[in-house]
Amino acid sequence: MMTTTMASPLPPVPQVSGCSRAGRVPGCASSQLRRRRRSLKAAGISTPPPRRRLDDERRPRAAPASLPGLASVRSVVLDIEGTTSPISFVTDVLFPYARDNVRKHLDATYGSDETNDDIALLRAQVEQDLAEGVAGAVPVPPDEAGKDEVIAALVANVEAMIDADRKITSLKQLQGHIWRTGFEGQEIKGVVFDDVPPALERWHANGIKTYIYSSGSREAQRLIFGNTTYGDLRKYLCGFFDTMVGTKREPRSYSEIWQSVGVDRPSQILFLTDVYQEATAAKAAGDHICLADENGVAPRSKFRY
Repeated sequence: MMTTTMASPLPPVPQVSGCSRAGRVPGCASSQLRRRRRSLKAAGISTPPPRRRLDDERRPRAAPASLPGLASVRSVVLDIEGTTSPISFVTDVLFPYARDNVRKHLDATYGSDETNDDIALLRAQVEQDLAEGVAGAVPVPPDEAGKDEVIAALVANVEAMIDADRKITSLKQLQGHIWRTGFEGQEIKGVVFDDVPPALERWHANGIKTYIYSSGSREAQRLIFGNTTYGDLRKYLCGFFDTMVGTKREPRSYSEIWQSVGVDRPSQILFLTDVYQEATAAKAAGDHICLADENGVAPRSKFRY
């Protein structure tokens, strides 16, 4: 599944009509899937076998074949959405919870240092959005306008940001604080694929350090893995990275992570993701990579490493 660093440039992402996310081609013709697989193979990026139904994951599987080129791996860096956790957990549980509770959270915590910091970040982002003509951005009045007026404007902006699935620090930080209430109140439990906990335990036992890199805030990451249906999985994790280190589609972000995880070379890092652009960025930085399949469900075989 995993490959070594490639010197030649990567091919462009195939453009397929009707695809919902870059790097995935749900519902597209099989010939288009074959062309995409050939393109990825030429780029040195492994793809999983043809997709299986979700319930196939519950059936007994043959012993995995050995994965070449991974003897040097000392650290694993994991994406969350579509890789360790179902995309539906983020889109159908976390995002709606934040959207439904943003007003309640701001009203209950207004004036606290933490929320003042959140509001300052949101104000700065909204000012930038207004200058750039971003859809859904509305001015946030000064504090003198009163608590209710400020909160109403913030809620309108946050709802628009969530609906647009924006990967921005101001939104992710606020979402993490809202989710904390949900996790602490047992309203939310982190969901991970069945074979993630044993993989984390195995890597930990073998001295392989595992990290999370997600567009969600580090606090949100700790909440998800600290409150899963399998219990607290943070004991197997060595650290968390978010957009403060850089966006996930820029090679320099992975270079920054390499400088932080204590390995000698980026090729000693294995990065697992379900997004093609993230995979190519990590590969450009020298990481080993594994790319998930077209329908957004991470290939479980990578967790057998």
